[in-house]
Amino acid sequence: MLSSVKMKYLEITNIYSILKKRFEWLRLIQKLDQFITENKSESKQAHICLTFVVYKVYKEIERQLEEKKSDLSPEKVIEILQSIYQIENITQTTKEKIVKTLLLTSEHKLLDELFEFRC
Repeated sequence: MLSSVKMKYLEITNIYSILKKRFEWLRLIQKLDQFITENKSESKQAHICLTFVVYKVYKEIERQLEEKKSDLSPEKVIEILQSIYQIENITQTTKEKIVKTLLLTSEHKLLDELFEFRC
């Protein structure tokens, strides 16, 4: 008979494997895997925390898309978001930091309208 701690760990690893399959497009999972292999002592905590964060981000995108009645899927939104870039520049005279988000495609502009980036 397995102890409750082992059962919880097995449930968590099972959930993680399901989420990893579902969110393999997300770079965070790759970073998580790298972190786990490098830091074995803290791997279980990182496993749980980052998996939860990935899941919450996905569900929040999904919720907002439903609320705004968009035809886009959360996967498509994340794919588009990964292609949006931001430029930062510090002026030489005033040392002021200027930040500009580049919305280059119609998909970028659509996301800006949906989520109001305010750029």
